[in-house]
Amino acid sequence: MIHTGFPVSGPTLGEVGEHAVIQSIIDASPSPVNGDDAAVLSPASPNSRVVATTDMLVEGRHFRADVTTPWHLGRKAVVQNFADIEAMGARPIAVLLSLSAPPAMAASVVGEIARGIAHEIDKYAAELVGGDVTAGESLVLSVTAIGSLGGNRPPLTLSGARPGQNLVAHGAIGYSAAGLDLLESGMEIPEKLEPLVLAYQAPVISPSAGVVARSAGASAMTDNSDGLLHDLTAIAENSGVRFDLDPATIAPDDLLLHAAELLGADPWKWVYEGGEDHTLLGTLHGNAPVGFRSIGKVCRPNDAACVTVDGAAPNYSGGWESFA
Repeated sequence: MIHTGFPVSGPTLGEVGEHAVIQSIIDASPSPVNGDDAAVLSPASPNSRVVATTDMLVEGRHFRADVTTPWHLGRKAVVQNFADIEAMGARPIAVLLSLSAPPAMAASVVGEIARGIAHEIDKYAAELVGGDVTAGESLVLSVTAIGSLGGNRPPLTLSGARPGQNLVAHGAIGYSAAGLDLLESGMEIPEKLEPLVLAYQAPVISPSAGVVARSAGASAMTDNSDGLLHDLTAIAENSGVRFDLDPATIAPDDLLLHAAELLGADPWKWVYEGGEDHTLLGTLHGNAPVGFRSIGKVCRPNDAACVTVDGAAPNYSGGWESFA
């Protein structure tokens, strides 16, 4: 069943105060290293390097309260950060949460966000180890994720793709964008299409998928956060290569086709421009690692676009832009 909306009843953040808000977060996602001036983390393994990333979710820009829930929002905040850690070939080990919210907001919203965070980080045996809360005009979540890059293999950077490699993907493509359009349509969403809605509210990545790819010899990786064409272009430009996609491997499936029929939309737009699936996109020589599938080839650049489809420029070229 699809759930949307934020709680509006009960004590507000202004009524319960900062210390109670912080305690509700700690209660929802406890950690023995959370509560001091700073968290001290033990090295995850010998010969490891620290990987860190941060990302924000701003109400009205990245989400709306009427199309998600606080629990889903907490999960999504973790996934979008952990996907960046995984895309380096590293393993997430900890998160910090900074939150700004209106004092009149129901205090239960923060508790539900923290419970969503706890649900997601538990899959990784990671911990919420600290953060900050403050009053603001709208709800803003900023999550910092910390990861461990073990072994002596190099990280999976945007500049590591080489001609002759295979382009591989792990996860759905186009689902999140389709789910958002369904929610915004206001129509009664068929039960069959609920996976698309959930892909928008709380996208899913498999723990250690990036680690698996790095162990299998991947040299470059990113996650599909801003749109397939947008994010592949980032690798292509940094690596000096071109990607040629196999359209059969990224073709809209039955769920996307059904949603497109209901909405009168082109499902290929979701595939090419959608983003927020956080699908891992990597390059390597040889077969796709376990859990991945091949979706194209890495080629030498030419006068065509950085990303082509069966040798030709795709019909779409957009994606998410932070200041558009």
